[in-house]
Formats: sequence, structure tokens, C-alpha cells
Amino acid sequence: MKLGFIGCGNMAKAMIKGIVASGAVAPGEIYGSNATPEHAAAVAEEFGINAGTNNITVAENADILFLSVKPYQYEAVIVEIRGAMRPEQTVVTIAPGKTIAWLEEQFGAPVRIVRTAPNTPAHVLAGVTAYCPNSLATAEDVAAVECLLASFGTTVELEESQLDAASAIGGSSPAYVYMFIEALADAGVAEGLKRPQAYQLAAQGVLGAAKLVLESGKHPGQLKDEVCSPSGSTIRGLEVLEKGAFRGTVIDALRTTIEKARAL
Repeated sequence: MKLGFIGCGNMAKAMIKGIVASGAVAPGEIYGSNATPEHAAAVAEEFGINAGTNNITVAENADILFLSVKPYQYEAVIVEIRGAMRPEQTVVTIAPGKTIAWLEEQFGAPVRIVRTAPNTPAHVLAGVTAYCPNSLATAEDVAAVECLLASFGTTVELEESQLDAASAIGGSSPAYVYMFIEALADAGVAEGLKRPQAYQLAAQGVLGAAKLVLESGKHPGQLKDEVCSPSGSTIRGLEVLEKGAFRGTVIDALRTTIEKARAL
């Protein structure tokens, strides 16, 4: 099985890293392209893959082709490569807002598509990727793609109508969490902690809390209650967050993200 990545930015590099590390595909069987020759050369050196600037070469060689460019670049890239596509190939997309119907229209011919919504924690093999195949993708196609996605994290199969929400929650939420970690650390520094220790405490606290949600089977609200003693310091802090509309602000941020994704 040969893979192709048109676009070798941060998300593509995270996926390539996981795929190569898992042994799912040998580096020599992976082809990549990037508009900047220097970047393509750096990716080739880092992962041992075949990388250059020719999108058509990548499309011609790949059995599974990842379109890992920015959403605004999709139309031009598809127009460029669609004449080089073969019926048995599978196209994997990562751009929010680009629906299966839109993609099929751009290709102008029957094509097997798996639309995905990955996230950057794939860099440390801790990503989560939601995905949805079109009607032409076979069970074997979907299984092959799912295996690749699982090499850099967990996977969730969804209806396409749910993908934009999944993209916001899984794909954009790391940025919100980074801001939360930064705020926690800033508070620690204000109270006398050194910056490295403050970041370590904040990040590990968030990591541990997320792990407990996933592994305990308990509702997040129950876990929150278990931390809060009557008239204790934690419940006082939560009171401040509630007064500041913490929950509502997060929900509004996600809704705004989803609306923007649908407009891309």
C-alpha cells in the first residue's frame, strides 16, 4: 500500500510520524508534496519519505491519497490532480467544511472518499480523528484508512452531519486547552512559582483529569464533585468560574468555531 500526502504541514507531519512509527507503511512507500521545495526536502529527510513539489506525482503513486492542504486550496488542488486519479484510489480529506457532496462535485467523476477531522495531538500519538466515508468507499477502504488513523490516536466514525461539531471539539479544542493551561500557569507564577514548574503542574493536571474521564467511566460532573469539599477552596474557585459564565463562554466559542468551519 502506497500513501500520498498533498501538503506536508503540521497536520500531515503528525500523521506521517504516527504511520511510520507504527510500521503500518514503510517510509519508502509514502509520497508527499509541498509548495516550498525546502520544506519538502526537510520532510523527506525527517521521515525518510519521497517528497517534492509535484502534486500529480503524488496522486499517481498513491493508493490512499491524503489532501492535507488548507481548505481554501482544495479546489485548485483537486482541479490539478483529478485527471491523474484512478477509480480504485481512496481520497482522505482533513479540511473542515468541505462536504462529501462538494468534494464529489469537484472531482467530477466517481471517487472513494473518507472525510476526516484529525487534531494536532497526533504529534504525540494522542490524537482523536472523527471520520465518515462516502457511499463509494468499500468496507476494505474504510478499514485501511481507519488503521492508518489509529496509528496516531483514537478514531470515531460519525455521520457527516456530525463532523463539523467533531472538528471543533476535537480539532480546535486543543487551542482552548492550551490557553487554559497558560492561564493556570500565569496564576501560579503570580503566586511565586517558576514558569517551567507552573507549566508542568498545569499541563499534568489537565492531562490527568482527561485521563480520569476516559478511564474511570464517571461523568465529568461527578469527578468535579469529588474534588470539591464543602466550603473548600476548589468550590470557591468554581464559583468564580460560574459567575464568569465559563461554561457558556466555552459553548459559544465552539458554536462560533463550527459556524466558521461550515463557511470555509
